[in-house]
Order: sequence, then structure tokens, then C-alpha cells
Amino acid sequence: MRYLTTLFFVILIISSCSSYLQAQNQEKPTRIWFDTDIMIGLPERAPREVDDGVTLIMALALPQIEIAGISTITYSDYGYDVTKKILNYYAPERDIPVYKGSDSAADVGVENDATQALAAALRKEKLVILALGPATNIATVLKNHPELASQMTEIVFCAGRTENFPFQPGLGLSTVGDYNFEKDVESFRIIMDSGVKVVLSGFECSAYLLIGRPDIQFLKNGNEADLWLYSMLVPWQQRALKLFGVEGFIPYDVTPLGHITHPQFFKYYRDIPVVIRDKKNDATIGQNRAEIKKFLEVSYDFDPKWKVDYAYKTLPGFEEIVIELMKAPEK
Repeated sequence: MRYLTTLFFVILIISSCSSYLQAQNQEKPTRIWFDTDIMIGLPERAPREVDDGVTLIMALALPQIEIAGISTITYSDYGYDVTKKILNYYAPERDIPVYKGSDSAADVGVENDATQALAAALRKEKLVILALGPATNIATVLKNHPELASQMTEIVFCAGRTENFPFQPGLGLSTVGDYNFEKDVESFRIIMDSGVKVVLSGFECSAYLLIGRPDIQFLKNGNEADLWLYSMLVPWQQRALKLFGVEGFIPYDVTPLGHITHPQFFKYYRDIPVVIRDKKNDATIGQNRAEIKKFLEVSYDFDPKWKVDYAYKTLPGFEEIVIELMKAPEK
């Protein structure tokens, strides 16, 4: 009897330790690489949209993730400087490395500080890649080091659409393009061909979010970082009123991050075929005004050469999370 009692307690202790370790593993943050065309600034120097900056500020506030490194893409010098500014404001105690990447889609395959750093990081550990700009840096790593594909747990892009879905912010007065994809179509081909798991969460998913003037008034009563962010956001809200009929901006890039940290707030098409095809250009504003252009589209009716997970909708509650995470920490 004493033996059975002792055995029972041993089993109970082992079970408790196992449950504890399992809980600890579940709470372990996801390690991500942050690849971004971050350009937060004033609209008269467009394209200096604010959504990448807001996304980085959110990422720094979330305990669910750890940023292993940040790489810039397109306007990489400016991106490097403004990233350092944000890190100094929102995470001065952390030593997150920042690397300058490619300035041009023509550079796919050409190594730079960012691609070399990402490759080195992947040799040490598996990472989720949060890709918020053109795909040049990531495609260069996969083209030059295909063996590292298995080290990328998934790549989450702000790009893509369901078949024939128009990108019309606000009241639908204008149609915009799929900027990240269109800037470097070939890199998306390289990545799709690599076999890495890809998640798309672009305009269609983000269109349910709108950060208006009342949403950010709390920043006016904050610290230096809050006031700086407020000064960046308001001009973009005013610009949107002129172009799209509403005073507010859609923070497109927050939904790829949200997929990683708050997937319960998203609706998905899982394992859906994706294609790149030529179609009539529907954009009424933007730099690409060619008659025909490339589209990145998903549909279960397509030939399944490539498949992705596609986030097509955010649910109520996620916008409040975005707003709450914009506040700078107290120093």
C-alpha cells in the first residue's frame, strides 16, 4: 500500500512538472525577423506612410514576440534612421540590431548587410519572417541560400487579394495598387517556388480598420514619443480625407503582425491557390499607371501550383488592440 501511495505521488509530481514545462513552452515568445520598408514621416515627402512605424511600435509592446533583427528595404537609409529613432523611443533598453537592405527590386540576388544578417540568424534558429515591404531581401536569401528555406517557419506578407477585389480605401473615391507586390514581382515568384509557408494579409484584411482623429487624441497628453507619433499621424489622416473621403488612415501592415500575435481576430482562407497574372490596371492613383500590370490573387478555382493561407478579414476588437499598443512606455 505504501509503495502504491509513493508511486502515485511520483506520478503526480512528474505530471505536474510536465504540465508546467508545457505551459512554459506555450508562453515562450515567437522569434521573428522584421523586414520592412519603414518610412514613417510627413505626407509631403510621400511615400512616407505611417503603417510600418505603427506596426513596429506595436511589436515592441507585445510580449508574445521577440524581434531577432530588423532589416530595411526601399529607401533603406531613411528607414534605418527612423527605425533607430523608434527603438530609442519605445525600447531603449533592448539591443535589437538593424540592417540596411536593398533599395531596388533589381537587386534580387545581390547580397547586402540585411541579407547577410538574416542568413546568419537563420543558420542559428528558425524564425517567422514578418515581411512588410517588397520581398527583395527575403528572396535574395532564398535564392542564394536555398538550404535556409527550412529555417523560415513562415513568411507573412502585406500583399495579395481575392480574385478581382479592388483596393478602394474609405468611400471608394480612388483605387490604389498592391504596392509591396508590384514593386518586386520576381521576388514573390522566387519565394513561392521555395516552398516556404506563406501567409498573405494585405489591403483586403486591413480595410476593416480605420484609425481616425478621435482614436489618437490620447497621444496629445503623452510623453515625447507620443507627441512625435501624433505629429506623424494627423497629416496622413488629413491627406486621406482629400483622397479617400474619410479623415483617417488604414494601418495596413498591422494585420500581418496581428496574424502572428492575435490570430483569433482574423478570418482565413486556408491552403488556397495563389497566382500571378496579367490584368488591366485598375489603380487610379500611384506610380504604376501602365495599362496592364501583374496581380497577386487567390481563389480555390485556380490551378494550385502555389498555395498560401490568406487572411481576408479582421474581427471586432482588433482595432482597439492596435490603438492601445500605440502608447509609448513610461520611462
